Amino acid sequence: MTKNETIKSWIDQYSGQLLRRAVYLLSDRVEAEDIVQEVFISAFSSYESFEGKSQPLTWLITILNRKVADFYRKKYKSEPQIRLDHFFDETGSWKNDDVLNDWNAENKGTELLDDTEFNTLEDCLEELPVRWKLPMKMYYLQEKKAPEVSQELNISTTNLWKILQRGRMQLRECLEFNWFAQL
Repeated sequence: MTKNETIKSWIDQYSGQLLRRAVYLLSDRVEAEDIVQEVFISAFSSYESFEGKSQPLTWLITILNRKVADFYRKKYKSEPQIRLDHFFDETGSWKNDDVLNDWNAENKGTELLDDTEFNTLEDCLEELPVRWKLPMKMYYLQEKKAPEVSQELNISTTNLWKILQRGRMQLRECLEFNWFAQL
């Protein structure tokens, strides 16, 4: 079978699987279709390097994964599309200080949580088992990093993530019952 025939048969056999994988990785069908096309172009260009030690699909998925990584690298290294020169001068100062005054006037006397909501949150935190309460408070309220919390509590990071997950679930249940059900 010639190179062209092989690539054509791969396109027929593996396009669907590669497209599903690309859509899963990119969450954008149009981008995924473009990436799959690039995969087959790369496979055609570097066909001679395919030694046949693995299945063609494995090789194509490897190319796909590299193309997706390149896509994200390029996307996040590009310049941001937001322009702020309308709001700030060359020194980084506000062009119009009235914006700050408006924010201060609007937010005067408003809190994120009122006393009742805050007390409900505190009560729900206190209902957590002792071994969950401390990691939850350290990680979320004191904003300590996971390695730091793990080290201070002498637990593995994996264990910490599991404790945080279980704590969040119990906290959510408590808040739903004691706060949101009351609305």
